Amino acid sequence: MPASAAAMLEAVLRRDRAVLLGGLAVVVTLAWAWLLLGAGMDMTAIEMTRMAGMDGWLMTPAAWSTGYAALIFSMWWVMMVAMMLPGAAPMLLLFARVTRQDPAAGAPFAPTTMFALGYLLAWGGFSAVATGLQWALEAARLLSPMLEAGNVRLGAAILIVAGLWQLTPLKTVCLRHCQTPLGFLMGNWRQGRGGALRMGLEHGAYCLGCCWFLMALLFFGGVMNLYWIVGLTAFVLLEKMVPLGHWLGRAAGIALLAWGLALPWL
Repeated sequence: MPASAAAMLEAVLRRDRAVLLGGLAVVVTLAWAWLLLGAGMDMTAIEMTRMAGMDGWLMTPAAWSTGYAALIFSMWWVMMVAMMLPGAAPMLLLFARVTRQDPAAGAPFAPTTMFALGYLLAWGGFSAVATGLQWALEAARLLSPMLEAGNVRLGAAILIVAGLWQLTPLKTVCLRHCQTPLGFLMGNWRQGRGGALRMGLEHGAYCLGCCWFLMALLFFGGVMNLYWIVGLTAFVLLEKMVPLGHWLGRAAGIALLAWGLALPWL
């Protein structure tokens, strides 16, 4: 490739990167803003965080209906966008770069958008399951109106299972796929927008396998507790992006397991 053509391609790739990072920043910022405002709930996330640890049973439990279930689903899905999309940024940027260098693909923005949509649809599936689980836990009075584990046994069980999951081989496999975006693209590449959507779904499935029980920890710490939301977001980013992320995840698993075993005695 002539030097002028290479320089032109590099300039286009830098522009693509800036556009995609700007778009991701806008989406993630809007998601976090909606969460801070309470995601349609009666109280903001800041107010619910301030009330964490208080006797939530003094509040009136929510009356579940189809409309309320849809609201809770949207809350979970927006939360997953805010928490998980930043960790998907390296994959999306690499996907756009590879697409730009494929003469048959054309501009990378539409395929990259489809890839991101597939990724978020996978987390939408998780959000639907989390909504159903929240409904069941509240109906059984195992989750307080403050959206925290309603008794020590449930809290201990969540911590123990989350810790055990961090130590499983399947968790390791899923994390490895998240940590090596180039390997995923080389082994799973499909052409076209439909192919990009399917690749996004597949990558989202690996990300689910890596992080789904970390997200379930919100039932322990508080579904709208900002300390837990921010802490889990930071942990997921570190686990995926730092060279020793695998060992960080295993150390967290051991710590969660020990915490869960000790919780009934604390």
